[in-house]
Amino acid sequence: MTAVTETGRQKLRGWRPWDAGWREASAVGRAALAACRGPGRERDLVVQSLKAAGAALLAWLVAGVWMDDPMALMAPWVALVLVQATVYSSVRLAAQQFAAICAGALLASGAQVLTDDNTGALALSLPVLMLVANWPRFGQQGIYAATTAVFVLLSGTAVSASAVGHRLGQAALGAFIGVAVNALVLPPIHLRDVRENLSALAREAGDVLHSVADDMRKSEWDAQTATGWSSDSARLQRRAEALRSARSWSQESLRLTSGPLRVLNRVPDAVPPEEEDQRWSRVTGHITALVRTLSVAADEHRTPAPPEGPVLDLCARLLCLIGDACRTEADRLLGEADRAGPEEATEATMRELHHRLQEGLREQAGQGAAHAAVLGTLLLQAENLWAEIVPEPQSR
Repeated sequence: MTAVTETGRQKLRGWRPWDAGWREASAVGRAALAACRGPGRERDLVVQSLKAAGAALLAWLVAGVWMDDPMALMAPWVALVLVQATVYSSVRLAAQQFAAICAGALLASGAQVLTDDNTGALALSLPVLMLVANWPRFGQQGIYAATTAVFVLLSGTAVSASAVGHRLGQAALGAFIGVAVNALVLPPIHLRDVRENLSALAREAGDVLHSVADDMRKSEWDAQTATGWSSDSARLQRRAEALRSARSWSQESLRLTSGPLRVLNRVPDAVPPEEEDQRWSRVTGHITALVRTLSVAADEHRTPAPPEGPVLDLCARLLCLIGDACRTEADRLLGEADRAGPEEATEATMRELHHRLQEGLREQAGQGAAHAAVLGTLLLQAENLWAEIVPEPQSR
């Protein structure tokens, strides 16, 4: 029976829908475990989802139960969608959505008065409202103008000035509840994302340098090796973009949030300064330039040629040292290491490697400009990287 079960599992494992479903289930399981383990993106997502559901329920209790309003649909609907990733975005989207709802309700009511027929009113108002939905001032909330018109005309209630005003009042109530819940109940603060993305960028920079160093020790480079370098460099650029996005989110999340509520949400007291972003952006640029130089040298149809002899091993050792420093910086950014720089032995090794590479550069120059150009560029980028990752004490 066990053999039959195992055979069935192996067959299912090769079935694409099964594989896709298993990967999704595994991803959901990992996210659930991460949310239970401690603070992070997964727990933030759970909190925001529960807040949105709570805001909608509260709006329904106020409008539908306490006020006994037969048109209470608008309030929970608006409250649900306005619990956004930041308080500022909730306020901004509330203004855009309320304006779109007003436009949809007024235009639909006017069309119904002109045609005295719901179908004719829909045919008259929806094309105009769909064009209005693309107005940049509405952002992504413009579609609510058209959906509001559909609700107004097909809800079964008579269209009148009082009914339209009633719906707009419910929308305003829902917007107020949604924004208030988002602002007052564990307001979303995204300071943690900056530190995590900055640390991840530093760690991936170290990984790329170690990978390049391993490839440099090979006797021959080919197009596949160059493709791997380019792929690593592109991944590093995407991580830098993620850092810029996280910095933007963190700055926005601090708008319209009060100090006591931040303490209640137990967010980090501070984030690394923007100078850290700029520093690691320069590091990413230097690594990209280094990878580009190596890719050109690996192309047999290009003039520059890779250095030859033991100097390549020296370059690889130097890049490994810089990669280790990147990983140390990644740990420091997460609070897992001290701010102290590299040990004196590492500094001495770095100086020795630099001196030997300078001598190797002179030897390569005697073999021709093609070899010396590549080695000189590698040495320049390595010096730039070391200067950024391990700055002088007086510049800290």
